[in-house]
This record gives sequence, C-alpha cells and structure tokens, in this order.
Amino acid sequence: MFVIIGALIVVGSVLGGYLLSHGKLPILFQPFELLIILGAAVGTLLIGNPLAVVIGIIKGALGTLKGSPYNKVFYTEQLKMLNDVFTYARKNGLVKLEADVEEPDKSQLFSKYKSLMSNHHALHFICDTLRMSISGGVGHFEIDQMMELDMEVHHHEADEPVHALNSMSDALPGLGIVAAVLGIVITMGSLGGPPEEIGHHVAAALVGTFLGILMCYGFFGPLSANMGKINQAEKEYYNFLRVGLISFVKGLAPILATEFARRSIPAHFRPSFKEMEKAVKGGA
Repeated sequence: MFVIIGALIVVGSVLGGYLLSHGKLPILFQPFELLIILGAAVGTLLIGNPLAVVIGIIKGALGTLKGSPYNKVFYTEQLKMLNDVFTYARKNGLVKLEADVEEPDKSQLFSKYKSLMSNHHALHFICDTLRMSISGGVGHFEIDQMMELDMEVHHHEADEPVHALNSMSDALPGLGIVAAVLGIVITMGSLGGPPEEIGHHVAAALVGTFLGILMCYGFFGPLSANMGKINQAEKEYYNFLRVGLISFVKGLAPILATEFARRSIPAHFRPSFKEMEKAVKGGA
C-alpha cells in the first residue's frame, strides 16, 4: 500500500510542479523514448542475470505491495509456536517430535500456525534443526553452524534479485542519455524544417533524460531498497528462530529458550515479557 501511495506522490509532485510552472503535459508523453529506456533496461537485466533472479525480482516487487509480514502480532504467534514445540519435546521427549519433523505438513503441532506453514523454508529450517538434535551425536555448536550456513545461503539467494534490480536502476540515467542522444540525432535530421518541429524534437530528446533519471531515483531505486528492507526483516526472523532453537538444544527450559528468542526480536516489533507470557498461557 505504501509503495502505491509513494509512487502516486512522486508522480503527483513532479507533474504538479511542472503544470504549475505552465508546462505543457502532452510534450511529456513520449512512448518511443520510454520504449528505448525501459526496453534497454529489461534487456540489460536479462543479459546480466539468470531466469531465477528475474523471477525473484518480479516476486519481490509484488511482495512490496503487501509489505513486510514481520510485525509484533507475527512474532507473538511465533513465540507461542516455539514454546509449544519446546514444551511438547520436554514433556514427551525429543523422539516424539520425530513424526512431526519428518512430515511437518501433516503435523498437528505445526499446522496450528498458518504463518509458519505458509513459509516452507522457515518450516524446514526448524524441522531440519530439530532432526539433527533428535538424531543425537551432533553437538549444539555444530547445529548452530548448520543453521548459520543455511541462513547465509538462503539470504544470499534472496539478495541477488535486489542487487540485480539496483544495477538496472543505476543504468536508467545512462539509458535516458542514450534516448536523448537518439532524439538529438533525429533533431539534426530535421534542421531546415519549421522551428516548431525542431523545438518538439529537442523537447522529446530532453524528456528521455528526464524519464531515465525519474525512473531511477523515483521508482526502481526505492523499489530495490524496499525489497532489501524486507529481506533484512526476514534475516532478523531467521536469527530469531536460530536463537530460540539453539537455546533449547543446549538444554534450557522451554520458557527460557523462548525468552532468549524474544530478546533477539527487533525492539520495534518485540512483545513484552507479559505479552509473551499471556500468549503462551492462552494456548496452554
């Protein structure tokens, strides 16, 4: 929602200021200049990146419309989930968790938490970690290393679309100059014609530069920054899971392991201890 509002503010401010300065709006409508800039930008994107990254850009851009799912309500539910899993394992033994871990999609323990079930990577991150603990013979230090390695690989993949979109954004002003130069070439071919025609060609060429800079700093640059912030929020969520899981694997009591996880939540999303306790007891 904020992405759409921001885009409308950018367009409204630029066009509003232009019109208030007695500018003529039709001259800004240059579809061929736009074709040159956006077409070349998409081409550079395809040249420099595999299909998986391009698909990641599309998914990431659509994800910005929904906004980050990580908020106080989300983390409160995740704290309850961790406490439920840890308490179940402490009461019944880790072996009892094996069926849930092997087939999490059929697990009554995990299926209560829709936000977790919809995030397949996070679900398997939890289950793979618990599986290593259940199997025995793997120390908590090694398990922690496994989680960090998993997080590093996942976040590297998630950041690739952001870097690719940012690179495309950085290229837009240059591509705007390309469109402007082509406009000047057309203008030179019109020398000797009516002054109005020459003026129109010059204005169209300058619009190319304008569009390239506007799309870079007004749209695609901020969009890649937004995607990066969502990825950062996801990193914080996985670190939250890692802290809780490794605390429990070390042998801490469920509520204490959950408290360690709570302390790792970013301050602006972190529930208070009483809020966590209320959520945990509410599900008892």
